[in-house]
Amino acid sequence: MNPQPPSVTDHAAGHSAATVGERFARALSAQDGPALRGLLDEGIDFQALTPRRHWQASSPGEVVDEVILGTWFGPGVRIDALEELSTARLPGRERVSYLLRVRNSAGDHLVEQQVYYNTGNGRVTWMRILCSGYQKLPD
Repeated sequence: MNPQPPSVTDHAAGHSAATVGERFARALSAQDGPALRGLLDEGIDFQALTPRRHWQASSPGEVVDEVILGTWFGPGVRIDALEELSTARLPGRERVSYLLRVRNSAGDHLVEQQVYYNTGNGRVTWMRILCSGYQKLPD
């Protein structure tokens, strides 16, 4: 199993070339709410699609506290590792993809997310996430 990635603030301090998307993935894998909120613009336009629901939010608190760490990876869920991470720049947009190893009361799972986003002043202003859902690993 991969060791837990460093805090997004440690990573950013040591490697300023990290994209906002990479910092987002690392903060998520550390379940670091303050770091996640700090990457999102106050007027963020957020939407996501998971296997059972379409999500919308318009503030960093809603995105992080109600959706990402409040529901998807909420109490009783531990992210054990950031297994894969890739980033890309598209014309007018950026992308980050990551694969998380997650443990909950039902056991170990993998969760993959594709994230498309725009930034302004170093913060995410527009974000769309497509999530695979929890994919159970064999016991």
